[in-house]
Amino acid sequence: CPVLSYSGSKSDVNMINVYEHLPFDDPDGGVWKQGWELLTSDQEWSGRKLNVFIVPHSHNDPGWIKTVEKYFLEQTQHILNNVVDALSVDPTKKFIWAEMSYLSMWWDGASPDRKQKLKTIVKNGQLEIVTGGWVMNDEANTHYFAMIDQLIEGDWMEWLKHTLGVTPRSGWAIDPFGHTPTMAYILKLMNFDNMLIQRVHYSVKKYLAKEKSLEFRWRQTWDQSSHTDMTCHMMPFYSYDVPHTCGPDPKICCQFDFARLPGGKYNCWKVPPVAITDSNVEVKAKTLLDQYRKKSKLFKSDTLLVILGDDFRYSAMKELSDQYTNYARIISYINSHPQLNAHMQFGTLSEYFDAMKNEIGGATNLPALSGDFFTYADREDHYWSGYYTSRPYHKMQERVLESHLRGAELLFALALPKVKWSQDGESFSRELYPLLVQARRNLGLFQHHDGITGTAKDHVVVDYGNKLMQSVMDSKKIMSFSAHILLSEMPSYDPKTTVLNFDEVFQGQNQPPQPTVIKLESEQRPVKVVLYNSLDYDRTGVVRLIVTSPSVVVMTENRNVIPSQTNPIWSDQVEPRTDRFELVFLSTVPAIGLAVYTMWEDNSVEDSTHATVHFINPPAGFGKRTRSKFQLDVEPMKDEFNIMNDQLVAYFSGKNGMLRAVTTVRDNMKTKLALDFAMYSSRQAKDKSGAYLFLPSGPAEPHTPDTYRPLVRIIRGPVMSSVHVLLPNVLHKVSLYTGTGAGTQSLGLHVTNDVDVRTGADNKELAMRLTSGISSGDKFFSDLNGFQIQPRTTYSKLPLQANFYPMPTMAFIQDDKSRLTLMTAQPLGAASLKSGELEVILDRRLMQDDNRGVGQGVKDNVPTPENFVIMLERWTATGVKENKAKAQLAYSSMVVHQSSLELLHPVRAMSASHSSYMNVDYRSLPQPLPCEVHVLNLRALQSRDATLPSEDSALLLHTVGRECALDADKYFHPTCLMHGVERLAIAQSTLFKNMGLQKTSLSLQHDGERLNQESGISVSPMEIQAYKIKLT
Repeated sequence: CPVLSYSGSKSDVNMINVYEHLPFDDPDGGVWKQGWELLTSDQEWSGRKLNVFIVPHSHNDPGWIKTVEKYFLEQTQHILNNVVDALSVDPTKKFIWAEMSYLSMWWDGASPDRKQKLKTIVKNGQLEIVTGGWVMNDEANTHYFAMIDQLIEGDWMEWLKHTLGVTPRSGWAIDPFGHTPTMAYILKLMNFDNMLIQRVHYSVKKYLAKEKSLEFRWRQTWDQSSHTDMTCHMMPFYSYDVPHTCGPDPKICCQFDFARLPGGKYNCWKVPPVAITDSNVEVKAKTLLDQYRKKSKLFKSDTLLVILGDDFRYSAMKELSDQYTNYARIISYINSHPQLNAHMQFGTLSEYFDAMKNEIGGATNLPALSGDFFTYADREDHYWSGYYTSRPYHKMQERVLESHLRGAELLFALALPKVKWSQDGESFSRELYPLLVQARRNLGLFQHHDGITGTAKDHVVVDYGNKLMQSVMDSKKIMSFSAHILLSEMPSYDPKTTVLNFDEVFQGQNQPPQPTVIKLESEQRPVKVVLYNSLDYDRTGVVRLIVTSPSVVVMTENRNVIPSQTNPIWSDQVEPRTDRFELVFLSTVPAIGLAVYTMWEDNSVEDSTHATVHFINPPAGFGKRTRSKFQLDVEPMKDEFNIMNDQLVAYFSGKNGMLRAVTTVRDNMKTKLALDFAMYSSRQAKDKSGAYLFLPSGPAEPHTPDTYRPLVRIIRGPVMSSVHVLLPNVLHKVSLYTGTGAGTQSLGLHVTNDVDVRTGADNKELAMRLTSGISSGDKFFSDLNGFQIQPRTTYSKLPLQANFYPMPTMAFIQDDKSRLTLMTAQPLGAASLKSGELEVILDRRLMQDDNRGVGQGVKDNVPTPENFVIMLERWTATGVKENKAKAQLAYSSMVVHQSSLELLHPVRAMSASHSSYMNVDYRSLPQPLPCEVHVLNLRALQSRDATLPSEDSALLLHTVGRECALDADKYFHPTCLMHGVERLAIAQSTLFKNMGLQKTSLSLQHDGERLNQESGISVSPMEIQAYKIKLT
């Protein structure tokens, strides 16, 4: 097994220990409400000099109160015009800009004169591009695939390098609601030097300020050296606006926001600012300097960062003029009075970091810190754990697009070299590549910290939804045409003929995708179904399609008939439809490849392929009957019933159909595992839950009383079995997939909740809770961005809502015998409030605003299918001996890694009517990759002609960390290669058909050595690597 660290990194500040020891109290600190009284004197500064960098900025949300297009039209284009014009005429003025989505829109409409001005002010260092992402992404709900993708989007990094001559060096994240170390790692791999963060719990800020550790080297928890260290600056106060950035006293700082001069659209709540004149400059300069000196006491150096801006600032030239002119007068006064022991200047973010590091003798003199900054509270008990779940439909839709986009990227890049030499090559590229670029940008846009968070106004959410849906459909189109080319001996592209139809379509931005019905005919007119596996190992598992007949034969390309099952589709609670059926069959699809299956209707097929259905609590008057080949019956009354496969037996209550226990067949151990639903109510006080905040009235109440008897459907068959429970607000389904042919699927319980809280749930939040016999105490684990696992502790010293954390892909609890993992297909908020419990918030309906700016509640709920997998694993003797359950660091087993990937990236089905040419499967990888190596992306790069791809693609590889001491891995026969070494070597010949690789940075901007064909690629656990690759 790869040698992984379980002790955690050797850092000076470990946030796990900080959270353990902080009292999380909230005493009144005076003018700095959440801090303490800061004092300073002239004597302190004799022999020292304060070096102040004023960094003007404007925070532009790509969608929030208005859509991205409306913001651009009404505000952002004017802001950029003003900044470009103002900086062009005065070389002392500086500015920073973060959001490339807006800069892209501006560039497309800018005059040649303004474009040239922008190039000049960027080249001479007046305007710095910070982060350079498509948006300033959320850090809680986002997946690391999309975080990386939006940072390299549209090859805007490439565009920045070639057009403006820069590559960003410093990260800027002033508004995401909590911060993840994954972001620090990604920026490090993109050759960044620095980063800045703002929204961190006020108690944590105070603690780090007292220790003078607000600037630190952020180190990954698994890093035993210091190679992942990223210089990070945490802003000390409540907000990024001017009142909370010059120093500890917002009343004074507000007087130095000259956009708030009387008569403007902004004002101060206490004393208004006045223009700086010769008669008041001395008093004003000394007042401001006093704030600067006090703020500087929170840092190790005498170099001070003061940012100057707010949301959508500088949209009027007068505001720009007022800020720069008045600050210039203060700067001039301070710099011309050496007895003040200070120097002030306008600067950029990187200029500040360079000066600070220079003063302290390099970043290595900053403390190393490891851990994350969730869950965020900005004041009192106002914890921002609501947005982990808000608008779950669109969170689900985001993951669907992410999977479709990755699938389209891979097939497009692989089809390109094959079609390039045909007469259709140019039109294939020119018509489909712009759709791919737009899908990247729409996915990138939704990573915005008011997008995937679910914290925008209703009409903006609709706009995001339409963009996501359009790009899912476009990605399906790209996959369909690319698959056709890869399966054809003579590749051709005709945009007017759809050869392969996808298995589902979106009817509207707020409706679950509707499955395509495959019309079956006789054996003489069979239907070909192409299955696409976008994962990097041969995949066996169950595929589910909707067909027009209950009697179906399914055959492989080798003409082997394979096991299948037909399930009813329900027209009402107990009545199956007679015109469509669910076909379920076992499939094997090559790694990043395509498999062709043939099917037709055959009425002589034995009834054993038809599922049997039993009901509990059927409606009055229901009797045994047979409908369209399905046997429907009433389940005999007993305390419990079960469904099973060769790995698991799942036990359910005979009264309400809810899961109660699981036996793992491999060790014949029965474990209590109860699944229930519960409802949180919003508190009745003045401050209530909203889009951002979770403010419950107390613990959750059971969703239905003990006496409630829902209708339960028990469906059993040769390929799968499932239990459906029809509850208020949720149709709950638990399925088991049968047989060794189901691969990792057979090791887990598959849960689908069709959630609908539009009725009977006002100011309520629906939770799904697992209660097990695992003695997990107050510890649990949740992932960060699908990239790493973070240990969590549930604290009684914190309110209930503070103990919820983001769950982008999974959470688990464990003791010295077992581990219970809940994997999710959509990001949601999760907690373990009692030993043995794990719960997740499924949806929330809130009737009021929570005073964080969006100005409305969350009442636009839509029916949402939410998918989960539950996996129960046991520690092996090694795991028990090494006491793995108590380790500071945790990793998932290979089975869980693959199950999570399969949940996020299901096999996609495309049907082709009566086409005979597709008889051979397509395999892109000549031989299996190591199990730990995940092909994160294969991305066709843009040529200088932005509408066409270049000959190069970017290959991103991630080597996952793997827990080897869990037993399920022993019962799972992977098609990839399981290795036991610390560093893996991959032969280039295993990576597609390629003409050679060149190492590059994750931003694709800092190229390294070209590898010769013989040299292998060496990868270490947890690391991501990027290469430029020429495919043939």
